[in-house]
Amino acid sequence: MQRLPAAFALTFALLLASPTWAAEEEPDLELGEKINMTCAGCHGENGQGKPNGEYPRLAGMDARYLAAQLRDFKSRKRLNIPMFPYTTERELPEEDIRAVAAYLASIRLKSRMPPVNENTFDALERLKLSRRILNIPRYPGDLVKGKRFYRKECSNCHGRDGRGKHTRKNFIPMLAGQHSAYLLRQISLIRAGKRFHDEPDDDELFSAYSDEEFSDMLAYLSILDDE
Repeated sequence: MQRLPAAFALTFALLLASPTWAAEEEPDLELGEKINMTCAGCHGENGQGKPNGEYPRLAGMDARYLAAQLRDFKSRKRLNIPMFPYTTERELPEEDIRAVAAYLASIRLKSRMPPVNENTFDALERLKLSRRILNIPRYPGDLVKGKRFYRKECSNCHGRDGRGKHTRKNFIPMLAGQHSAYLLRQISLIRAGKRFHDEPDDDELFSAYSDEEFSDMLAYLSILDDE
């Protein structure tokens, strides 16, 4: 095999070592935590969202999914008026997208408080821990029917455990641990043709199911975050 000239080999090695050619750097979680202070006004300090369904839980969701949604907000592919001021290139460059998405993905919300250990009890730490507790209330519906419906109609994309699935092209969000009111709101928007699902005509697909079937599904999803 023919050897590269020494000068060319050195130049090539330097190019590979440069930031342009090097592997993508890990997201800055400290930067992400600072950026999240802006997000906290709506989504909560720990990305827990709001039970009334206005703002979703973001904590623990896949970073690639979160980043993809932020890029869609920036390009206006996904329209959301409250997000407009915060999703410009000046306010949210790519580095910040990756940082805040990684930070939110790193947050782990428990569904219940651990037992009290009298020997190591710390009131302040207990209070801090309580802020990272999120248990979705049991939604009214038939759990058995809801599980059957979910496994048949939804699990192929969102996973049997509701934790989402991700491929090189598609980032599908988790549904387990998400607020029921938010999920119901998105279902209603898709059925009304006001929000696209995977395809523009999916509103017709969603309209084929009854309110009772969706209630049963939400009941099943509401228990998937129980530990």
